[in-house]
Amino acid sequence: MKVLAIDPSLRSTGFAVLEETGKGITPVAYGEIKNARALAVSGCLVAIHDEIVRLIHVHNPECCAVEAVIYVQSFRTAITLGAARGAAILAAAGRGLPVYEYAPRRVKQAVVGRGAAVKTQVSFMVRALLGLHENPPPDAADALAVGLAHCQARQAASSGAEPLKPV
Repeated sequence: MKVLAIDPSLRSTGFAVLEETGKGITPVAYGEIKNARALAVSGCLVAIHDEIVRLIHVHNPECCAVEAVIYVQSFRTAITLGAARGAAILAAAGRGLPVYEYAPRRVKQAVVGRGAAVKTQVSFMVRALLGLHENPPPDAADALAVGLAHCQARQAASSGAEPLKPV
């Protein structure tokens, strides 16, 4: 099974494609969708959408996992983050992929073992769990962690735990 995992953000959306086989989980591709500060919000949303569509076309994943909205103190930040998530979810759902959502604390718990882990801990554990030669960029590491959390949830669901429900 191939999963496209996304850590949405307006200026640096992390993405990862993971393939789960009987032998384990392999990273197929990962990186960040970077948008320049000078690019308008609408342009950033189009860029996120278009790159996610391209990734789906190239890698043909079976589902998409997205990090849920984090708690932020600024309503503007929340709205902007929600718009970036919307662009990514629309790209995946528009291509027929079921989309699953994971809270940041659940993602960190799945990868690090505690929900209050910092970015450097997530990056280190992603590197260790996937056998990478170097730490991935921060937002790509977060996307890889989202993908790992989804694979873990899928395995739990197949062994009788709560079934997965797309958003």
